[in-house]
Amino acid sequence: MRTVGVEEELLLVDPDTGAPCALSSAVLARLAKCAAEGGGASEETFGKELQCQQLEFGTRPQTEMDELGAEIVRWRSEAARHAAEAGAAVAALATSPLPFRPALNVGSRYQWMEDQFGLTTQEQLTCGCHVHVSVDSDEEGVAVVDRIQPWLPVLTALSGNSPYWQGHDTRYNSYRSRVWGRWPMSGPTAVFGSADRYHTQVDDMVTSGVLRDRGMIYFDARLSHRYPTVEIRVADVCLDATTTLLVACLGRALVETAALDWRAGRPPLGHGVSLLRLAAWRAARSGLDNDLLHPVTMRPAPAPVVVRALLDQVRDALDDSGDLVWARKTTAEHIAHGNGARIQRALLAETGSLGAVVAACVRRTQGERELRCTTSE
Repeated sequence: MRTVGVEEELLLVDPDTGAPCALSSAVLARLAKCAAEGGGASEETFGKELQCQQLEFGTRPQTEMDELGAEIVRWRSEAARHAAEAGAAVAALATSPLPFRPALNVGSRYQWMEDQFGLTTQEQLTCGCHVHVSVDSDEEGVAVVDRIQPWLPVLTALSGNSPYWQGHDTRYNSYRSRVWGRWPMSGPTAVFGSADRYHTQVDDMVTSGVLRDRGMIYFDARLSHRYPTVEIRVADVCLDATTTLLVACLGRALVETAALDWRAGRPPLGHGVSLLRLAAWRAARSGLDNDLLHPVTMRPAPAPVVVRALLDQVRDALDDSGDLVWARKTTAEHIAHGNGARIQRALLAETGSLGAVVAACVRRTQGERELRCTTSE
């Protein structure tokens, strides 16, 4: 069975006001001290991100969703504990509801990015969720990337958790993805057809001088430059850990389905980049509340219909891994209750305060103590 791992970026906020606070160095120092003393996470589990108001963690590769869920819950809890010691709180929010000022982390890489991209770099206080799924070779990985592109906007819609930006309602479910899309090396890709063509394009992009290195290839789905995985990068960080686990479960099933299609000689759908970009925009705007573009036809269809189409597409893979019943149940509940964006808007309607929204989201970030994936009817 393919392994799957998750990277989550969390927002550090002031526990009293809810505003982002630049304390990642202090939190990481406490985490490193704890690791050195033999407790908590290893030094590789947590890391800094572009902004000082962010904290990232990564799970180990797992084959069982229960084990992956346990890690997500544990590292969220560890992040919250050490953030509290540093005078901060952690929130699984893909953008800050409250206004913020950029506070870039120190380092030559981040300084290079600010010099190169200016305001785009400064405004990138966005928190995503990246899913890594193992592949057997670069050739298989590129075949997967070619075939999963039309389905990725559905994951954006499911994970949408960034309706607010600088104190305003953007009218988007995933405004993070729109801010992220300002990078010139981000977004969907045309069909590559082979690993050689993929690597040639990446090499050409790096040697153009616009990018510093291969780590700045921000495709919606890419071959990881560090691990033997396909990395799916379209999801917002999810308010609830259950949603993170659902995105990871569906991501693995998409990779397995695409690999089987490749081996069977079934070609990619082959939609052009222009249509894929429209589908991504539609998912960011609508979330689960209005129409999405159907991945097969690229025509509007209600969000529940499109989500069910994704489940149908990966049904066999979910069944083989024992995740089908749980994925169906959890997806139905998610559609009924809404993604993080819908929950944030409901909280604002209830409280009238964006600070109160952040406080409630801090509590929800660590609200799940155990995630179990049932495997029987």
